[in-house]
Amino acid sequence: MAENNIYPVFDKMLGRGDREALLKQHGIVLWFTGLSGSGKSTLAIALERELFKSGFVCRLLDGDNIRTGINNNLGFSEADRIENIRRIAEVAKLFADSGIVTLASFISPTKEIRSMAENIIGKDDFTEIYVSTPLEICEKRDVKGLYKKARKGEIKDFTGISAPFEAPESPAISIDTSKATLEECVKMLKNKIIEKISY
Repeated sequence: MAENNIYPVFDKMLGRGDREALLKQHGIVLWFTGLSGSGKSTLAIALERELFKSGFVCRLLDGDNIRTGINNNLGFSEADRIENIRRIAEVAKLFADSGIVTLASFISPTKEIRSMAENIIGKDDFTEIYVSTPLEICEKRDVKGLYKKARKGEIKDFTGISAPFEAPESPAISIDTSKATLEECVKMLKNKIIEKISY
């Protein structure tokens, strides 16, 4: 009988507040959405470095580290794209719950798919950042040649060309990387989120 109560103190898992107190910061998910070539990943990488320099523990999630790992069994069908974002949101939620500033950079082209991510992560922890760089600028940048292939019909359902991108109606932050330098964009983003993550 008594053995059931030998370690009552250890029955309770550490909570989010314990982790945030240790890290001296608040967990949050910064969800970057926008067209391919809009500058999402470039912004997220630069902001992560800037926040790290200021003493914040961050984690960047993007196609490179998600599609080659946890989602390497997914293709690009509509069902797989939804599952891709669902898994990303679940992982981002775990990071935020650990007190980590999480930067998620994914096209996530529809309101429905972003709404799903927000519902999983939680409204209070989800900050939508719309990188609103115009399509013509994104096409000019086209580092990987994806737009050219999409225009030729070599890539099916390419967002912005043969598949729609539904712009967020009321994002927490909207930023056009064609109208400001990277440094200016990062400074603006940091100023807007610093209160949310500061302990």
